[in-house]
Amino acid sequence: MKKVVIVGGVAAGMKTAARLRRRDKDVEITVLERGPEVSYGACGFPYYIGDAVKNFAAFNSGPHGMRDPEFFRSVKGVKVLTGHEVTKIDCQEKTVTVRILSSGEELFFPYDKLVLATGSTPIKLNVPGEDLPGVHSFWFPWDVLKVKEEVTENRVTDVAIVGAGLIGMELAENFRRIGLNVHVIELQEQILPQMLDRELSDWLLLQLKNSGINFHLGEKTLAILGKDRVEAIQTDKATIPVQMVIVAVGVHPNSELAKEAGLELGVRDTIRVNSKLQTSDPDIFAAGDVAENTNLVNGSKCFAPMGSTANKHGRVIADYLVGDDVEFPGVLQTGICQIMNLQAGSTGLNRRTAAKDMDVASVTVPGFDRLGYMPGANRIILKLFADRKTHLVIGAQAVSTGGVDKRIDTIAMALTKGMTLEELSNIDVAYAPPFNMPIDNIATAANVLLNKIEGRLRGISALQWQKLKTDPGYTLVDVRTPAEFKARRIAGCANIVNIPLPDIREKATSILTDKKQKYVASCLIDLRGYEAEVMLRAMGYDVYSLEGGMSAWPYEVEQG
Repeated sequence: MKKVVIVGGVAAGMKTAARLRRRDKDVEITVLERGPEVSYGACGFPYYIGDAVKNFAAFNSGPHGMRDPEFFRSVKGVKVLTGHEVTKIDCQEKTVTVRILSSGEELFFPYDKLVLATGSTPIKLNVPGEDLPGVHSFWFPWDVLKVKEEVTENRVTDVAIVGAGLIGMELAENFRRIGLNVHVIELQEQILPQMLDRELSDWLLLQLKNSGINFHLGEKTLAILGKDRVEAIQTDKATIPVQMVIVAVGVHPNSELAKEAGLELGVRDTIRVNSKLQTSDPDIFAAGDVAENTNLVNGSKCFAPMGSTANKHGRVIADYLVGDDVEFPGVLQTGICQIMNLQAGSTGLNRRTAAKDMDVASVTVPGFDRLGYMPGANRIILKLFADRKTHLVIGAQAVSTGGVDKRIDTIAMALTKGMTLEELSNIDVAYAPPFNMPIDNIATAANVLLNKIEGRLRGISALQWQKLKTDPGYTLVDVRTPAEFKARRIAGCANIVNIPLPDIREKATSILTDKKQKYVASCLIDLRGYEAEVMLRAMGYDVYSLEGGMSAWPYEVEQG
């Protein structure tokens, strides 16, 4: 009887085991997990802190009840051994050495095929005070339960979260929802630095200004202070009194076993695999956080620790083990996050992650997630990326109070199928006033980016204008109505004038007298700005339009 041993009993490992049993009734499957629990849904942990999920058992329960070792034995016919740590792989003898943590006893398990689903471990800060009571990572079930317990028992009122990535921001929301004063400390100058470009991140920050979350961006954590317990966290700019610290600065793949066994490692110490998820030893597979992935857009190798990816890995390995000719094509690193009443998402590449030889074009386009006159309409800001030469869509980012998931998921499908801007602009998505605009934001962004690539539009981003607005060689031409301009306008411009769009043809030459100046046309969403740009360019002006207009402007404004 064929023996399959799986090291790791969370998403990838248990998916492999369950799928393999469905496909092969005879194979002997053994799962070895060093922790006390298996098959839990860690992605929902922040929502237990915020009381959106009341019962912690929900994270490892299903229609048949608790997914514990007994469940897998009786329902799946899979032997699951918790508290069993694999300490060595012998590729020649095809055995793994296991230590039973409760007794120290050492066992040997033979295998025909071995699956490494060892996951990842939170990265430590390596600063003084990190081992004080009240300092936690937020990755394993026992971390979460301890945090929940300490918030109550120690009457925590102030918490610091180090790291403004997905986990950090989800935790910030949920700590606020239970009334805590939250400090988010991030070494980089923005939130969600792996997901969003700076101007979209800054737009989110503007919306979160009154959320009760205190952001300390561009600050380095130097130490955690306290005698018997956390009392404060010290950065290079401030000392912040807190009673709890959550370290959420990323994770590292648990690839030590593979390395010691002589298996090849890949990017960021992941285990290198082929499209079948085989390692450099064809009888050993790797899945989940520990396995290297391939970016679907440009073929680059990446570290993609996502529960969704881990489950897909498990299915592919199981099907391959029963003889199917299957492959795992890769990932887009699609992600989404909720922060208070806001949403942020991204898929594919951006300027930072695209290949150096790729000529990247991008545009930022605001719109609504449904017709603007419909109740509940949300402003959505979409940034689209494409290859300038081929017009292939390569990525997207979006922020809003609603509708981000639909746009990001649709563009993820477009990336998977290798669509061009021309194809994306004609995508036939559902339309009715409660659900969408007649031309979806996605199609609008594709059309605007085509205009930009082909020279019909000369866009300038909010971040670019923020850096240029004090230059006396530039003038901002706001083409909204006088009432709109008076109510709210961009602050700090060296030169700014208000010429409503209907007056451009008649009044531009008398107001914009210096054609050596560079002009930037702006409106609410950049539609009027683009029209003004076209008119002014035809009149001989050197003119750009501000992408996103006032709707996507995340920086200082003047009002009244």
